[in-house]
Amino acid sequence: MLYCETGVSMNNDNKVKLLVNDIYGRLSQAYGPQHWWPAESPFEVMVGAVLTQSAAWTNVEKAIRNLKTAQVLSPEAIRNMSFSELSEYVKPSGYYNVKARKLKALVYWFGENYADDIGRMAEIETQKMREELLAVYGIGPETADSILLYALGKAVFVIDAYTKRVFSRIGLINEEDSYNDCQRLFTANLKADTALFNEYHALIVKLAKEACSKKPACGGCCLSQICLNGGKI
Repeated sequence: MLYCETGVSMNNDNKVKLLVNDIYGRLSQAYGPQHWWPAESPFEVMVGAVLTQSAAWTNVEKAIRNLKTAQVLSPEAIRNMSFSELSEYVKPSGYYNVKARKLKALVYWFGENYADDIGRMAEIETQKMREELLAVYGIGPETADSILLYALGKAVFVIDAYTKRVFSRIGLINEEDSYNDCQRLFTANLKADTALFNEYHALIVKLAKEACSKKPACGGCCLSQICLNGGKI
């Protein structure tokens, strides 16, 4: 893979590192602090991480608002309510029956293993906790890493469809690259810092929504000058 304007090769570690950090600087200057993830508690982050699978965030917010209004946004309440009731609350997020099952699996695991205590989860070594989360029904790498980063404060870089879209257009990854390969681009070239990973991912999401959409507005993109496809899509 090549970065066209400066000939950056993925084998040229120093140039790739400079580029990955330069992109962060450009995004930060263009958009400023994102204050992401929008949630009032770590558990709300966990719920949102499940509900956002294949869903627009605006619809996730509606589902979470349903749970809050009914005063059932807690592990105990979700465990105790009926499956049909939970499905109705999370309906706005789409695939609501599947997501209700996933939430049930998550809160049962949370209660049985950590007594609903986020602090106890945070004490576990990052890779071990990641493996535990991935063993829970309905939790894949992106959801697990979102929980690790945004709920537990672990320095784990989240890869999502937005990240693949932006960085494949720049020329640093291919969209068909594996989750781990894409993640390695960031972990190998950035210091392992929770705040940095949090902000960088949030800025990528912002860019993908504002400019680098499926039909991109390259003229208004802060990365157009360093993008392989800038202005050509």
